[in-house]
Amino acid sequence: MAAPLEPVETTESTCAPKTARGRHVFRVTGYSLLKGLGAGNFIRSATFAVGGHDWCVRFYPNVDGLDVTDELISIYVDRLSKGTQVRALFGLRLTKRDKNLSRPKYMTPKICNFNHSRTTCGYKRFIKRSELEASRFLLNDRLLVVCDITVILGTPVSQSEPVCEIQVPPSDLSDNLGKLLESEEGADVTFEVEGEVFHAHKTLLAMRSPVFKAELFGPMRDRETKAIKVEDMQPSVFKALLHFVYKDSLPTMDDLHLDVEDKEEVVKHLLVAADRYAMERMKLLCESILCKKLNVETVATTLALADKHHCSTLKDACIQYIISSSNRMDDMIASQGYEHLKRACPAVFVDIWEKSAKSG
Repeated sequence: MAAPLEPVETTESTCAPKTARGRHVFRVTGYSLLKGLGAGNFIRSATFAVGGHDWCVRFYPNVDGLDVTDELISIYVDRLSKGTQVRALFGLRLTKRDKNLSRPKYMTPKICNFNHSRTTCGYKRFIKRSELEASRFLLNDRLLVVCDITVILGTPVSQSEPVCEIQVPPSDLSDNLGKLLESEEGADVTFEVEGEVFHAHKTLLAMRSPVFKAELFGPMRDRETKAIKVEDMQPSVFKALLHFVYKDSLPTMDDLHLDVEDKEEVVKHLLVAADRYAMERMKLLCESILCKKLNVETVATTLALADKHHCSTLKDACIQYIISSSNRMDDMIASQGYEHLKRACPAVFVDIWEKSAKSG
C-alpha cells in the first residue's frame, strides 16, 4: 500500500510595478504651411508632465533625416527632464475630432528606455504624406496628434549607475569663429562693398556657401584679383552675411546699422543676400521672421519678394494670409505694394485664385 502524500507547502508572490499614465493632444493647425519646412526640421508641442517627467511631441512634416524620401511624416516623443533613467510605454496616433478619441490611426505602442544618451523615441515612418492628405484626419488644414504615455515607476533599466557625472560646458565653436572673423587672423580673401573692405577665410566661406566655393575655388576664379567687388549690396548686409557664415546665427538688429528704419525691410535685405549666396538656413530664418510680421500694408511686397526668390513656404503663408479674409484682400489691393506685385509677379495671382477656390 502506497504511503499517503505529504501536504505541499505553497507560497506566492506578485510583482506589480506602479505606473503613471497621461495623455496629451497636440493640435497642428495650418498644416499646408509646414509642407516645405524641409527634411530634418520639426515643430513641437507644449511641454507636459507624466510620472514626474517632462515630455513633448515632435512632428516632422518631411521625415527626420535625408536618407529617405520626404513623402513620409515622422512623429516622436521627447523626454525633456534631465537625470534619472525611466522606462515608458507610449503610443502616438491621429484622430479626427477633439471629443472623440476612439477612432484614431494607431501605431503599435512602443516601450523605450530613456536615459542620459537617449531622450527621444518614436516613429520615423509614421504615415505617408499623400495618405494623410487624402484621409479624414486632415480637416480644415488641421491635425490632432494624440500621445498616450505610461511611465513605469520604480523599475530601473540597468543595475549600474554612473560613478559621477561630469558637467560639460556648451560648445563655444561659434564664439571662437566669431572672434576669428573680428581679428582677421589668417584671412586670405578680401571683399570690397561700396568702398568698405571685409577680410575673411576662403575655406570657411566655401564650406558654408556653394556660391562662395565656385567664386573662390572654381575654374572661373580670378587668381590675380586682390579684392572681390560685391555689387548691389549694402556693407551692413554683407557684414551680417559674414556673421552668419561664421556664427550660424543672425546678428541683432542693433548691430546691423542699416540705412533702413523698418526692421522688416532689414530682414528682406538679409533674405535677398542669403538667396544670392545660397545660404539656405539663413534664408529660412528670414522667411520665418517675415512670416510672423505679415500685415495688410506689406503682404503684397513680401509676396513679390517670396515669389522672386523662390521662398515657397513664405509665399504660401502670404497667400493664406490674404485669402483668409475678404477684408484683407481689399486692404491688400489698396496698399502701395499691390501695383508692384501686379507688374513684377502677375503669375502669382493664379496661385491666389486657386488656393482661394480650394479653401471654399
